[in-house]
Amino acid sequence: MLRLLRQYFPIRNIIFYILEGFVIFGSFLLATLVLTRSGSLLFDLFLCLRFLLITFICQICLYYNDLYDFKVASTITEVSIRLLQSLGITSISLALIYLVFPVVIVDQVVFILSICFLLVFIIGWRLLYIFVIKKGLFNETIIILGSSPLAFDILDEINNEPDCGYSVTVIIPDSEKEALDIKALEKIIVRKEKDELCDIAKELGIKKVIVALKEQRGLFPTQELIRCRTAGIEVLEGSSFYEMLTGKVLVTKIKPSWLIFSDGFKKSILRTTLKRIEDIIISLIMLILLSPLLLIAGILIKLDSKGPVLFSQDRVGQNKKEYMMHKFRSMVEDAEKLTGPVWAQTNDDRVTRIGKIIRKFRIDELPQLWDVLIGKMSMVGPRPERKHFTDDLEKKIPFYSERFAVKPGLTGWAQVSYEYGATVDDAIEKLNYDLFYIKNLSIIMDIVIILRTVKTVLFGKGAR
Repeated sequence: MLRLLRQYFPIRNIIFYILEGFVIFGSFLLATLVLTRSGSLLFDLFLCLRFLLITFICQICLYYNDLYDFKVASTITEVSIRLLQSLGITSISLALIYLVFPVVIVDQVVFILSICFLLVFIIGWRLLYIFVIKKGLFNETIIILGSSPLAFDILDEINNEPDCGYSVTVIIPDSEKEALDIKALEKIIVRKEKDELCDIAKELGIKKVIVALKEQRGLFPTQELIRCRTAGIEVLEGSSFYEMLTGKVLVTKIKPSWLIFSDGFKKSILRTTLKRIEDIIISLIMLILLSPLLLIAGILIKLDSKGPVLFSQDRVGQNKKEYMMHKFRSMVEDAEKLTGPVWAQTNDDRVTRIGKIIRKFRIDELPQLWDVLIGKMSMVGPRPERKHFTDDLEKKIPFYSERFAVKPGLTGWAQVSYEYGATVDDAIEKLNYDLFYIKNLSIIMDIVIILRTVKTVLFGKGAR
C-alpha cells in the first residue's frame, strides 16, 4: 500500500496507471514501426517526446471520463464506450495543441493506426485488470478485531469498493454469541479466540489487524496486540483505518479522544501564508480569464428574469464570523419570501431558465472568486452555510463546529466527493469529508481538489 494525502492506495493501482501509460506510448511506437519498418526511430528523442505528450493528454482524458473508477468502468461495454469518448476528446485536444504548436504534430496515418492499436490493447489490458480486481488477486488480507458498527462499516466499504486493495480474511467478534450471526458472511473466517490473534495472523500470513471493538475496557487484548506488533504485524485503530481507506472520518462514531490524539490538524504561519498566496493568485487569474464569461452570464440573467444580477446572502465563515457571500442570481427574485430559508431541491421550481444552466456548470458560484480575493473565503474549504442552518446542525451533529476552524471554500473535499446535500444525513456525510480535509490540510491536497473540481464542473455533476 502507498500512503498519499493521508489515504492508502494499492501499489497495484499505481503500477496500473504507469503500465497503461506504457500501453498508450507503446501503441504509437508500434504503429510507427509497422509503417516505417525502421527501428532507428525508437531513438528519435523528439518523436518520443511527442508520443509522451499524447500519452499525457490521453490519460488525463481517461481520468476525466471515469475510466480509472472501476465501479463505473467495470464491463467491456462501458469501458469501450468511455474509451471511444476519451479518444475523441484526446483527438480534439491534440488538434488544438497542434494548431498552436505545429512542430509537435504526429503523422496522420501513424495517429489513426495507433488509435486502432489503442482500442485493442487498452480494452484487453483493462479486462485483465478488472478480472484481477474481481478475483481479489494481490489484495492485502486483513483481520478485523471486533463487531462494532465501525467494524461493519469497514467491511461494507471494502466489499463495495472493488479496487480498494484489501480483503477481509478473518473477523474476531466481541463475543461468541455474535460469532454465530457473522458466520453467514461468505469467504470470511470467523474466530472466537482473541488470545490466539497473533497465531491466526501468522498462520494465514496476514500483516494487518484492524481494531474495532465495541467496548475496550476490560476486554481489550493488550498482550495479544503487543505480540502482533513485536512480530511485525501492523495494528491500526478502526477509525484511523477507515479514514485512510475512504478519505473521510465518521463523525457519529469517532471518540473525542481519537480526535485529540490522532495525527493532523497541523497549522503554521508558513502553511497559512502559502494558502493565502494560493488563494490570491488563483482567484485573480480566474477573474481575469473568466471576465468575458462573467459578463455574458450577467447579461443573460438580466434578460431572462426580473431582479438583480448578483445575489448576496449571509454565510458563516472562519471562527463563526458572518459575512456576505456573492453569487449570480439563479432563482426568481425574493425566492424565499414565502418559504423562508430552505435548502435547494432537485428540480426546484424557483430556479430560472438561465439559472438551471449556470447552476449545472457552477457558473453561479464564480462571483465568490471576489470573496476569495479579499480574504473572506478560500479557494478550497468546507462549503459556506447560512447561520439559520449551522445553528441547527451544531445541535444535531457531533463536531460540526470544527468545520469553522478554516475559511469556507469555493470548492472542497466534500463538494468533489459527495453530491449536493439537502438533509441532516447529507450534512453529516459532508462533515465526514470536511473534517478529513481540515485534519489533513495541505497545498497538494488543495491542488488535487481543484483538479477534481474541474472534472465536476465539466460534466455538471451534483448540481441542483
